Amino acid sequence: MAKSHANQHDYHLVDPSPWPLIGGISAFVAAIGLIIWMRSMGGGEGLFGIDGPWVFLVGMICIAGTMFVWWRDVINEAEHQGAHKPVVQLHLRYGMILFIASEVMFFVVWFWGFFDAALFPDEAVQFARTEFTGGQWPPKGVNAFDPWDIPLVNTLILLTSGTTITWAHHAMLHNDRRGLIVGLVCTIILAVLFTALQAYEYAHASFPFSGSIYGATFFMATGFHGAHVIIGTVFLTVTLFRALAGHFTDKQHFGFEAAAWYWHFVDVVWLFLFSCIYVWAAGTPAAH
Repeated sequence: MAKSHANQHDYHLVDPSPWPLIGGISAFVAAIGLIIWMRSMGGGEGLFGIDGPWVFLVGMICIAGTMFVWWRDVINEAEHQGAHKPVVQLHLRYGMILFIASEVMFFVVWFWGFFDAALFPDEAVQFARTEFTGGQWPPKGVNAFDPWDIPLVNTLILLTSGTTITWAHHAMLHNDRRGLIVGLVCTIILAVLFTALQAYEYAHASFPFSGSIYGATFFMATGFHGAHVIIGTVFLTVTLFRALAGHFTDKQHFGFEAAAWYWHFVDVVWLFLFSCIYVWAAGTPAAH
């Protein structure tokens, strides 16, 4: 009877799930561990003798486990229960669009902070800022990265990855399973290469995160983008395993589409970061 009732409408009434609660608790544990870890690195004391890195690791393991079982349930709903009907897929697309829009506003905050400091380094009202920047941008003593070195290479890598994910998308729409898989593999390889070069760049930065308004705004903006690249890489990896399992067709492929949209969003944000934080900020007369 319940099955008969479910077939009378196009909507998906999800079953009760513990994963949102468990995921929230796991994220909280990871955040607490990260805060304790950073506090100890800054010379502060821990909390009740707790070792921050281990707490962070436990939280991240729990987050990864929650992601696995939650995605498993969603995939089962789509592939075996037939719950993702056309109306549901449309609403999932709306949800993904709104999620990406919220992420855009998230990065607006970091761009706002960067431009507020870069455009007004000698703001008369903010004496502390003038003291830190020396009235110029980049501040005195800060050697900004050469935008035409690793940042340019990373830009080309991300632009190429946008091409490969689009290739995979078109291959899927034409039922070319091999092209879909090869395109996803190439995109993941490029994503890992981008992250490796970003880590290398960070390791050779001439300015720290703390004690510098330039370092704080630079690392927050580019660091959160790097985190989104890692998240997108995980997203694409899950999509690759689903493609290998034959989950996607030219008619039903929202999981792939969501991953592709997210990756294009990551690409676009990097173009703004490269243009503004690397090229524009390093190219102002004050930087010389």
